[in-house]
Amino acid sequence: MNKTRFERGSAGHIRIHVLPTNRFKTFAISLFAGIPLHEDTVTTTALTPFVLRRGTESHPETIEFKEQLEHLYGAGFGFDVYKRGDYQIVQFRMDTINDSFVKSEESMLEKTISFLGEVVTKPVTENGAFRHSYVATEKETVRQKLESIINDKIRYAAERCIEEMFKNDPYRLHPLGQRKELEGISSELLYAAYQQWLQQASLDLYVVGDTTLAEVQELVETKFNLNRSTTPDYARVVNDVTAREVQTVEEVLDVNQGKLNLGLRTPITYGDDRYAAALLYNGILGSYPHSKLFINVREKESLAYYASSRFDGHKGIMTIQSGIEMENYTKALDIIKAQLESMRSGEISELEMSQTKAMIRNSLLEIGDSAFEMIAYDFNRVLSNKDRPAEELLNQVERVTPEDVVAVAGEFHLDTIYFLTGKREV
Repeated sequence: MNKTRFERGSAGHIRIHVLPTNRFKTFAISLFAGIPLHEDTVTTTALTPFVLRRGTESHPETIEFKEQLEHLYGAGFGFDVYKRGDYQIVQFRMDTINDSFVKSEESMLEKTISFLGEVVTKPVTENGAFRHSYVATEKETVRQKLESIINDKIRYAAERCIEEMFKNDPYRLHPLGQRKELEGISSELLYAAYQQWLQQASLDLYVVGDTTLAEVQELVETKFNLNRSTTPDYARVVNDVTAREVQTVEEVLDVNQGKLNLGLRTPITYGDDRYAAALLYNGILGSYPHSKLFINVREKESLAYYASSRFDGHKGIMTIQSGIEMENYTKALDIIKAQLESMRSGEISELEMSQTKAMIRNSLLEIGDSAFEMIAYDFNRVLSNKDRPAEELLNQVERVTPEDVVAVAGEFHLDTIYFLTGKREV
């Protein structure tokens, strides 16, 4: 694995992370803007990038906005809204061709950062607010995205399990916000919320390509119209893993297939020295085709259409997802619990260890093939305040023993059982 170390700096109260490299034919650029998840701001924050993509001061019409990307030799532009730990993150992404592959009098990196800076800090406005027609259209876009979750019962069950697990915690909130809040968001209210978001968000700009930290710093200073006093650090997650009675939630909807989801809490997060062992635990339990859940619940017993687990190292939770025939609820739950117990009691084979390490190794080695994957991995360091290069994590994974996995298995505590079932016949 080639060692990759980002150079760090700041400009205009934006943290800057640059990986100077000529391995790629493009510049990969990501701007992360994160604020704590909060009921009062989650919907306006989610809506903001949808409106920002519609136009800027220089390119107020959406068609002009898209044409400008074509003038940048077909530069890519996109964004995501998601949550990491207790934070709502808006990530803007751009990629553009390296200067050495085009004939352009201006630097492509300069033009692209200029474009991104204008998107984020100089949106098109009308009468001191966002353009009304853009806000109205994008409110409907977000509404449809939220409603689509209800139609996708696998996603819906996963979200509902989290909501029940974190009833009194901001983590229950969906990163795209709440449908009930959309109606009351005016152009004026959204613009005021956007200005506050721009002032308070933690901002991290990543650039991977044939450039230098000094060049990027200068571009950010001149292209981002920010008037900020600081950029806050991300606070580390402090998990509540107090022993509690397991809650069982059953929800009845018009579904043909039951969705059985479990939520477990753990004090182990990305910054923990036991993180590598937790990755092995999750991998052996349910992340891969050779995992215990897949083999025992789906293959041997034919109780599930799918069965898997997911570990969120930024929040300290693991979720188990399965799709079952509704009459198999008790049997499926018992077998899932048996897999958790088998991990705690040390029923881990050498084959399970070696296969899981190989899968994790492949994932870590593939990070270097994609500039955006490299960015995403390094951003974990910012979120967790834990500097662990991919090659270091790989070495830690290789050193994990079965005893290490058993030890962390005892740190995952069942919290919530959620079952989405069909309507009963009267």
